[in-house]
Amino acid sequence: MTRFDVIGFGALNVDTLLKVDKIAGADNESFIYDYAEVCGGSAANTIVGLARLGCMVGFIGKVAGDHEGGLQMECFKTEGVNTDGIIHAPKGKSGVCLGFVDKKGARALYINPGVNDGVEFRELHANYVTDTKFLHLTSFVGEKSFRVQKKLMSFLPEHVKVSFDPGALYAQKGIAAMEPLIQNSYVMLPNAMELELLTGESDVAKGATALLQMGVKVIAVKLGAKGCYITDGIEKRTVAPFKVPVVDTTGAGDAFNAGFIYGLLHNKSLFECGRLGNFVASQSVMKMGARDGLPYEKNLI
Repeated sequence: MTRFDVIGFGALNVDTLLKVDKIAGADNESFIYDYAEVCGGSAANTIVGLARLGCMVGFIGKVAGDHEGGLQMECFKTEGVNTDGIIHAPKGKSGVCLGFVDKKGARALYINPGVNDGVEFRELHANYVTDTKFLHLTSFVGEKSFRVQKKLMSFLPEHVKVSFDPGALYAQKGIAAMEPLIQNSYVMLPNAMELELLTGESDVAKGATALLQMGVKVIAVKLGAKGCYITDGIEKRTVAPFKVPVVDTTGAGDAFNAGFIYGLLHNKSLFECGRLGNFVASQSVMKMGARDGLPYEKNLI
């Protein structure tokens, strides 16, 4: 028996989210009418989402001994996320993200990765990494931590399934650079833009097929307001979204991942996994920030 349902491995950033009249371009101006400081990081948001859904979860990441690092640890402990895999850097700064969110919920993000990019393979605890059903991977800005994720693939036992959300940062590297992660992924969770960046296919079904041919077992492509496209090579379908008022799309994809992985853990059908992903994402976008709107297991429909 494994101790954890899911362990996340990705960047930890404290997000300062600024609600703006519009996202200004070069030489343009806008104004701020609200702001919030919240814990973030793509994998971390998904792990918090899974914790709220009653899963046993932990995290691998790196923080410094500053305000932001302390805030991340506090957030995890409050949500019931195990922090034994968090690496504490003796110097440097924790990751931060500055986000501008317009009235329609669209956003622009600026990331200062800090110590996130200094994860070393020797700092990982082998027993911790393998004591889980799923290992959920998301992107780092720098190459060092990315190389650690790729190296880790060779050391995972068969019982650990990898869920992988490449995000734009990794998708931009191209499919050849991502090959070690893709080939070892049980499930991949890109959005349509990331899928096209990786595969060169603008057709979602063709892009998903290309990843299946590389060894991925399940693909869930996030389509925003159009829901999601899911396939395991046999079943192929688009799952309709939940229509809700959108406040902020920050972390919507991370929320989707939590719902989808929850479905996999509970042996739900592929369609039900997609529906759960869409539902958790729909709850997330109705609140400011990536985590405030994340539902609890009792809220699932």
